[in-house]
Amino acid sequence: MQEQARRLSQPLPWGRPQKIVAAVLASLMLAGSGTLIAFALSSGAPARADCVDLSFPSTLGAAEVKGCGVKARQICASGAYRGIQREMLLACRKAGFPYRRPPA
Repeated sequence: MQEQARRLSQPLPWGRPQKIVAAVLASLMLAGSGTLIAFALSSGAPARADCVDLSFPSTLGAAEVKGCGVKARQICASGAYRGIQREMLLACRKAGFPYRRPPA
């Protein structure tokens, strides 16, 4: 009984096969992490500068106005968004398009 208690209180010895398995698993995890980090840093399109993207409160929740290039120019020139004039002005200015204020 005392022999079993002594054996249970001591850590298991790591032999050569266990050390090899642990080293292989650690290296696979390190390689996988490196691959994921490289993929995350290199994927995805850069943000376009000529885009208008706004979310604003509406009657049924949130509404969005999105457009890039010609579509963004049309959005900024339309003057159709009365309740969010300030936000539209900032978004159009950021995209580099003139904003036409809606008639009063």
